[in-house]
Amino acid sequence: MQNRRVLLIYTGGTIGMITDPISGALKPFNFAQITKEVPELSKIKCEIRTTSFQHPVDSSNMNPEIWRELVSLIEKHYSDFDGFVILHGSDTMAYSASALSFMIHGLNKPIVFTGAQLPIGIIRTDGKENLVTAIEIASTYINGTPAAPEVSLYFEYKLYRGNRTTKLSSEHFNAFSSFNYPALAEAGVDIKFKKKYINESSAVLEPTFYKKMNNNVGVLKLFPGISRNQVAHFFKTPEMQAVVIETFGSGNATTKDWFLNELTLANKKGIILVNVTQCLSGSVNQTKYETGRGLEYAGVISSKDITIEAAITKLMFLLGNYSDISEIKKIYKTDLAGEITI
Repeated sequence: MQNRRVLLIYTGGTIGMITDPISGALKPFNFAQITKEVPELSKIKCEIRTTSFQHPVDSSNMNPEIWRELVSLIEKHYSDFDGFVILHGSDTMAYSASALSFMIHGLNKPIVFTGAQLPIGIIRTDGKENLVTAIEIASTYINGTPAAPEVSLYFEYKLYRGNRTTKLSSEHFNAFSSFNYPALAEAGVDIKFKKKYINESSAVLEPTFYKKMNNNVGVLKLFPGISRNQVAHFFKTPEMQAVVIETFGSGNATTKDWFLNELTLANKKGIILVNVTQCLSGSVNQTKYETGRGLEYAGVISSKDITIEAAITKLMFLLGNYSDISEIKKIYKTDLAGEITI
C-alpha cells in the first residue's frame, strides 16, 4: 500500500491553541511544528503537509469570503493530495461543512472537518484524538478507493456527513450530532466505515469548484405571539432574496390571515421562502395539518429533513450561481450533496 498524502488546513479555532509559558494565555501555535505538539502523528502511515491561514479566524467570524478561500486552497492542491483535513472552530463548523459540500461538486477525495472543545495544549484536550482520527480517515483508501469521499465532520469517535450536522453542546466532547442521517463511520479499536451511508467516489477526475455565494438570505424564527409588525418589517429588509422560515413541529405555522398574506406578498415580490422545522430531528410535511397547508398555498417550499445550517448555505450557493428564481426553487427541492432525504 502506498503512503497517502494529506493536507492539514488550519483556519483557526480552539484546537490550535497552546498555553503561553510566560503569560499563561492561550495563543495559536505554529502548525508547521504540529508533530512537536502531537507526536502521535508521526505514527500514522501517511505524509502530512500543513498550511494555515495567515490570521487564524474565530469561527464566529466565519463568512462566505473565507469559504471561498478554503475552496480555492483545496482546488489549488487537489491533485497533490489524497485527502484534506480542515481544523475549524466548532461553533460554526456545521455551516462551513455544509457550504463546502455545495461549493465542491464531484468529489472523489475525503474532506474532513474537525476541531476541539479544549485547546490541543491542554492536558485533557479532545483535540488530539479528533485530529489523529480525522487524518486517518482522510488517508484511508480501500482497494484504491477513498473510504469516505465526501465533505464530512469528525468529532468524538463519530464521522458524520457535514451537511447533516448540528452543534449540540458547548460543554461536552460529543458536541455534534446528525439526527436525520446515520453516522458514516465510528472509531473504536478500529475505524468502521458504513459504506451504505457514504457517497460513492465521483467518476469525474477533477471536481467542479464554485466560488460564488450570495448571502442575501434571512432566517425568520416563529414563536407564539409573533406580531404582524415584526413579520412585515422583516420582509422589508433591503436586498432580501430568500428567507428560511423556522416553523413548529412538522412544518406548522399560525393560520392567521395577516401572516399568510405577508408570505404571499413576499412570494409575489420574488423572495424565495423555504420551510425548516425548529425540531432537531424529523421532517417538514406541509400537507399533514391545516397549519402547514396554509404555507403551501402561500408559496413556501418544504425543506423536508434538512438542517438549518444546510438550508442557509444551500440558498447562498443557489443564489450565487443561478439567476432564475423558478430554477432556484426547482433545484432547492432536489438533493445536491446528500443534505436531504428524497
